[in-house]
Amino acid sequence: MAEAVNPPEVWAPFGAFSMAVIQGDGRIVHLKGQVALDRDGQLVGHGDMRMQVRQTLDNIRDVLAAMGGQMRDVISLVHYATDIDAFMQAGDIRKTCFAEPYPVTTTVQVERLYHPDLLIEIAAVAEIPLTRFRRPSPHA
Repeated sequence: MAEAVNPPEVWAPFGAFSMAVIQGDGRIVHLKGQVALDRDGQLVGHGDMRMQVRQTLDNIRDVLAAMGGQMRDVISLVHYATDIDAFMQAGDIRKTCFAEPYPVTTTVQVERLYHPDLLIEIAAVAEIPLTRFRRPSPHA
């Protein structure tokens, strides 16, 4: 059975989704597509792809950290960008978050995300080693 995780370190879900779902005994974690919202649910980087990519990756980092995970545990990413050229110009930001072996990635350009000011959404799957994995508290 899957277990939902909604850590207080990131914005609270406002619909029928969780920030992450732990699969099985807790090693494989599926993260909801993250966007450039701060902890209070406010947009970061209006009109700025680079700032939005940074905030989105920070949110992924924070969701993983709530379970003992790290960015190096990410095995797969799917990027949904409203401007693929602008997204490609932010590759250096991704390199500050990931090292070899890099996660497998898929990048697609979309017409729009759920809010017109959002430029990027990134979904991730991670495998957190059992030696570090911890189940978040029930209120998370």
